[in-house]
Amino acid sequence: MQNLKNFIDDNNRWTLLISRIAMTFPLSQADVDSLARTLDSKLSPENLYCDGEISRAEANRKYKYLSRVVQELEAYCKSNTLTMPEVYEL
Repeated sequence: MQNLKNFIDDNNRWTLLISRIAMTFPLSQADVDSLARTLDSKLSPENLYCDGEISRAEANRKYKYLSRVVQELEAYCKSNTLTMPEVYEL
């Protein structure tokens, strides 16, 4: 679950700039839905490749990390009887 925790910590840094509300464990269904939307956005080709500003190797590292986060979120949902929204991976 370390990748998921790291992703949430990074996401909280941005969220706290806007809303001042941090996401914490245990996650609610609303938290899971929000994380899935964020992951879905980050996995879009234009965001994954930073509009062509990063190398293919860097994009692959980013993709592998985000894929691990999705897998850990799915496992978290299964073990906590939450519904995992669909995340469109490439």
